[in-house]
Amino acid sequence: MSGPGYGLDAILGDGSAIAATRTSGEGPRGHLPIDARMLREEPSGNLFGLTQNAGMGWRAADVGRDPFLIVSTQGGLRAADGRPVALGMHTGHWEIDRLVQAAAETFAAHGALPFSVMCSDPCDGRTQGTTGMFDSLPYRNDAAITMRRLIRSLPQRRGVLGIATCDKGLPATLLALAGCAELPGVAVPGGVTLPARGAEDAGTVQTIGARFAHGLIDLEHAAAMGCRACGSPGGGCQFLGTAATSQVIAEALGMALPHSALMPSGEPVWTDMARRSALALMRLAADGIPLSAILTHEAVANALVVHAAFGGSTNLLLHVPAIAHAAGLAPPTVEDWTRANRATPRLVDALPNGPRHHPTVQVFMAGGVPEVMLHLRDMGLLHLDVLTVTGRPLGENLDWWERSATRAAARARLRELDGVDPGHVIMGADAARAAGLSSALVFPVGNLAPEGSVIKATSIDPSVIDADDVYRHTGRARVFASEREAIRAIKARGEGAVRAGDVVVLAGCGPAGTGMEETYQLTSALKHLPWGKHVPVLTDARFSGVSTGACIGHIGPEALAGGPIGRLRDGDLVRIEIDRSRLEGRIDFIGTDHAAPLDPRQGAALLADRELHAAIAPHPRLPADTRLWAALQDASGGTWAGCVYDADAIIEALRLGRAELARRGKE
Repeated sequence: MSGPGYGLDAILGDGSAIAATRTSGEGPRGHLPIDARMLREEPSGNLFGLTQNAGMGWRAADVGRDPFLIVSTQGGLRAADGRPVALGMHTGHWEIDRLVQAAAETFAAHGALPFSVMCSDPCDGRTQGTTGMFDSLPYRNDAAITMRRLIRSLPQRRGVLGIATCDKGLPATLLALAGCAELPGVAVPGGVTLPARGAEDAGTVQTIGARFAHGLIDLEHAAAMGCRACGSPGGGCQFLGTAATSQVIAEALGMALPHSALMPSGEPVWTDMARRSALALMRLAADGIPLSAILTHEAVANALVVHAAFGGSTNLLLHVPAIAHAAGLAPPTVEDWTRANRATPRLVDALPNGPRHHPTVQVFMAGGVPEVMLHLRDMGLLHLDVLTVTGRPLGENLDWWERSATRAAARARLRELDGVDPGHVIMGADAARAAGLSSALVFPVGNLAPEGSVIKATSIDPSVIDADDVYRHTGRARVFASEREAIRAIKARGEGAVRAGDVVVLAGCGPAGTGMEETYQLTSALKHLPWGKHVPVLTDARFSGVSTGACIGHIGPEALAGGPIGRLRDGDLVRIEIDRSRLEGRIDFIGTDHAAPLDPRQGAALLADRELHAAIAPHPRLPADTRLWAALQDASGGTWAGCVYDADAIIEALRLGRAELARRGKE
């Protein structure tokens, strides 16, 4: 391998740049807007902050304006004309600097002093199938902590604007805002990517490897589709995955302006939303309305209902409880989620749920969250008196939306550009039932999931559902201790290959094993293989919001915490039943003999006598940072509590642990 085309002299330099380097400069002209009282009474930090404001070039007479902080997940570096100088991790944070600029200019134009800080975010799609995924979910807590520290580090801020999208960046931002709920705050969803004409969507294109391995596409098609999936350079993926669902939840909680979720990134409506969000924040500050007046138990209840109506990502089972916890509210329980799903029909036809699979920008044009809420209002499922960041109750926002010019224009534009009837994207309850839409989430239990699990039941292929709307499958377990081994067996075509009827079991991939990695590689591959609908997946890891098929995740306890999923062996019989009408389900080990299946209690007893599968262990490359995260969230209630850090619980566990260590030392 030849060396680079530049030598050591180019790296070390010749010192010529020193000739133009200054050792002093002119300070800013003018005087700080201070008085004698301030000099006597204000903390030195407040005074030095004014000096720093002037030093960065703000007009000296205006450095004492009311400060408003913009926290964003901006990543990458773009030239003035938009060309890449340094790439970001993903399209979702690539151009939100334009939202930051629009908001900042609005603050300045209305007499405020804008500040901007950044804490960027990773791409779950980029890290699928790699050890980078071990940092994905833990990142959320770390970023929220960093953002809150940044917010508190501007002591005189009047309010905070959080700008983000994508799977972990937006949840982290919502956690940060919720954790500073004594302040006025507004979330600005970073938007979605436009679909590319004549190309595959960003979810489908992630399966080119599996489809090529099975001869379903050729190399030319894979290369072309892999290149062309994004119809615009910015925004979250075009499907209703975790990124898009998080935007929906931000609006459903009242933290974002009406009709701000799922806006197409880079379009005029998108930057206009940033300007209006800045105005909303200034109004909240003027009226003395903190986020604590908006983030209430009733707001969280509304979010669960809206999530059900959209058929949103199962990853929000981790994020909504965490947002509630950060706001000092009781997190929703599995029973709360089940109650919301039983009461709420799915009303939205979007990727990946179907049946027509509209991209998220079409959901936005059909009316987005407020349009869905109109239907939920008519069904009596919403708390309409909750306050929102408009400063008005939700009910008043919906009254405005129903007769607004914005609503009429968006729906007309959808018909004009795409020839799509908005009523085919967002439906009333009767139309949704007629179209075959059903509630999304089921929380199976059983001897393999004594603490519970979750499946998006709408994602199961209809052709494998029985006439009574129940999915039934009994098959032999194929047990894998790593996603790499599982995807290799799915791609294989000979000995050792996964076959129709098998049950893929991926164990040891919860928080303690891999940081609770996301396993979209598996589910996306099975979706696009002809026999994939006949292969369910069970795992203590989690799934992408765009995952489809009979995939059951979040199985608790995780294998490395003694969960029975870690005691399965190849060839064991697993029985799965998912009732999509009653929203009930079970996953059970029933022995090894088809002719003489065990009942679930007998199966549980047999599993209890087994040792952990020999291959299951924490991944050898699991970062120490993630190991610490796994321990802290486990002490705080684990995945079903939202993978949060409960400071009181952690401190108590440490206290008891130190006391026990001291006791042992005396024995």
